[in-house]
Amino acid sequence: MKVINLHQEEKELIRLAVENNRHAQQKIYSKYSPKMLSVCRQYIKDVHQAEDVMITAFMKVFTSLGNFEHKGSFEGWIRRTMINESISFIRVQKQVKFIEDECYFEESFNDIESRFSVEDLQFLIDNLPDGYKMVFNLYAIEGFKHQEIAKMLNISEGTSKSQLSHARKMLQEQIGKLKNYDNGTE
Repeated sequence: MKVINLHQEEKELIRLAVENNRHAQQKIYSKYSPKMLSVCRQYIKDVHQAEDVMITAFMKVFTSLGNFEHKGSFEGWIRRTMINESISFIRVQKQVKFIEDECYFEESFNDIESRFSVEDLQFLIDNLPDGYKMVFNLYAIEGFKHQEIAKMLNISEGTSKSQLSHARKMLQEQIGKLKNYDNGTE
């Protein structure tokens, strides 16, 4: 029985894809597209637009695949491309405005009970203003620091913190309303 090193298999697949091997590119696309559509969908409300952005981002992945240095995760590298393309799409579609508000506060967002489905939570996040939504996704879901978010979105660190704080507050209010509705108190 031969043991196959999965990392080596991925490296070989990337090498072939760099050489424009369509089969290798299709394998990469098939493996990562479900997760990457989910990433794009976190930022873009309409699933068809999110799919278009994902496809455009995969084109960028394949054209810049030779730049991947095998430092860190390949999936993470693709994910970052998806995030950047989603943000670019939102910027082109609408002029996202970030409110400069240096007054912010950090608060816990661990009050989400398991009775809410992923679809419920995604619906709430979708209804955030675009600036709040982008910062919330980048911070709470993707794990970026405020300094990184500020650089990505060309805003101040304080604005990033403020946007996150406002997003959390709006989400907490909406979750409170859902809880009250579920309990029959509203």
